[in-house]
Amino acid sequence: MVHRRHDVAQAPGDNHGGKAPGKIDKQLETTILELLAARAATSTICPSDAARAVGGETWRDLMEPARRAARRLVDAGEVQITQGGSVIDPSTAKGPIRIRKVQ
Repeated sequence: MVHRRHDVAQAPGDNHGGKAPGKIDKQLETTILELLAARAATSTICPSDAARAVGGETWRDLMEPARRAARRLVDAGEVQITQGGSVIDPSTAKGPIRIRKVQ
């Protein structure tokens, strides 16, 4: 998975400084939606599920980008972020989160 590591290191934009999302960011958003589409309507995923799918062996490098991708999808009305089964404001989330389809 060296190719993926190269992609991670070269990911432009990663939503820093208000830049448009880069290639990896878009892959993470798409992967989150695809993973959720493959599950029951009430199921959740962890940001690490998307990070692992996109990043392979270097998935840990994508954890924060995956969380940011989830927050962008919340802003777009596509998903909700939960903690302890309750929907939370993603800007105040601390610790482990889950992502689910909007209900």
